[in-house]
Amino acid sequence: MEEETEEESRTKAERKVKRAAQLMFFRRHRIPGVKGWELKKALGENYMEVIAVLNSTLDKLGMEVKRINEEGGGEEKAERDRFMIVLKNHLVEKASGERIDQVAMLSATLAYIISKQGKAPRKAVESFLSDKFPKRRVFFALDRYIKQGYLGEDDKVLYIGWRTRAEVDRKSLLDLILAS
Repeated sequence: MEEETEEESRTKAERKVKRAAQLMFFRRHRIPGVKGWELKKALGENYMEVIAVLNSTLDKLGMEVKRINEEGGGEEKAERDRFMIVLKNHLVEKASGERIDQVAMLSATLAYIISKQGKAPRKAVESFLSDKFPKRRVFFALDRYIKQGYLGEDDKVLYIGWRTRAEVDRKSLLDLILAS
């Protein structure tokens, strides 16, 4: 009888890990990843343990589960945080699915904002980018990066967004820009 319950609990744990992977791999909303409260609802109170098991499985594939606080504050509340699967090695070619000019514009924007200690007026960023890219594309791209979470905006001031903190290795980005 003891072996059956152990087998059942192992099967139940495997189902939870599969469910967690499905929730994070397949996009249900515009923004990738899953909120902590969604994981708690789907997996139960011990969802952080399930995430740890999933993380060890993904490690073999060169990926990891990253926990991001979208508000940017230091509050440790897992139910409000977003969990998403990211690549460990950021140098995988063609992994983003974006056009090269879009990636270049995002990279230039991030480098500019980082060089200004993490915040820059939107007008200054637009002026910087319009020297190299058409103005209409600059406006569209900045709005798109804000919607996607790569940038944030408060009172016409742009800053590094939650998704940049999750997906972009800022040190490597700056090293690559300085090396070229």
